[in-house]
Amino acid sequence: MDVYALVGSSGTGKSHRARMVAYGNNIDYIIDDGLLIKGSKVIGGKSAKQEDNKIKAVKRAIFIEEEHAREIKSIIHSSDVPSILILGTSDKMIYRIIEALDLVDPTEIIRIEDIASPEEMEMAKQQRQKEGKHVIPVPNVEVKPNFSGYLMESLELLFSNKNDEITAEKTIVRPKFSYYGKLLIADRVMTDLVEYTLEQDLRVDRIKKIKVNQNEAGTEISIRLILEYGLMLHEVAHELQLNIKKLLEDSTGVTVLRVDIKVEGLVV
Repeated sequence: MDVYALVGSSGTGKSHRARMVAYGNNIDYIIDDGLLIKGSKVIGGKSAKQEDNKIKAVKRAIFIEEEHAREIKSIIHSSDVPSILILGTSDKMIYRIIEALDLVDPTEIIRIEDIASPEEMEMAKQQRQKEGKHVIPVPNVEVKPNFSGYLMESLELLFSNKNDEITAEKTIVRPKFSYYGKLLIADRVMTDLVEYTLEQDLRVDRIKKIKVNQNEAGTEISIRLILEYGLMLHEVAHELQLNIKKLLEDSTGVTVLRVDIKVEGLVV
């Protein structure tokens, strides 16, 4: 296995450029902040950006927990990984990760200063310090299930080599330990949003009850209502489920796990 390292101080744009570095060096796998990534998929680990504070985040990133390290080692061994890129804030951090995961010493250590200009690094630092933004080098859909309630954005990066070009999607999150932390949305607010969505639909005659259940995994909605007579009930209920899910996720950043709709009557 060939091991590569990308080193740069915190907030200088390592994760932002990780996919570009991997692509340019034909590297198949990336280790970043506790996650094992293949291409655009998270295949193992837990992100340090999910931790409550910076100390826990650092421990997660360097695989202090034996169970965490064991999971990643097992995946690497069973997948017969040909090459891997490790992201770290220092050489010391890189070697801590290598030791924890029983990897070989790096073939090459790439410095962030070699692939980013001083202006680009300063801009990245400003975003980290002033806005609390952190990048995860995979698409939004890959991380959203584990980041319910976080402010998230998608970012696309186009890069190329001599032969072709690809677009890599990344996710920007604001972890709990940053100033812009986790959002807590009151159940009453969620209920009001659901009620508003249903009231705009002329097929809904009356709303009998809306129940909201929020937990760390996401949000579950239960609705009892009366519909107009003469509708395809299954199709209408499915459309309402999709509309409610989209509004809540777009408006609040939560992950909607399910929307249960019970039609209790029809009005002619």
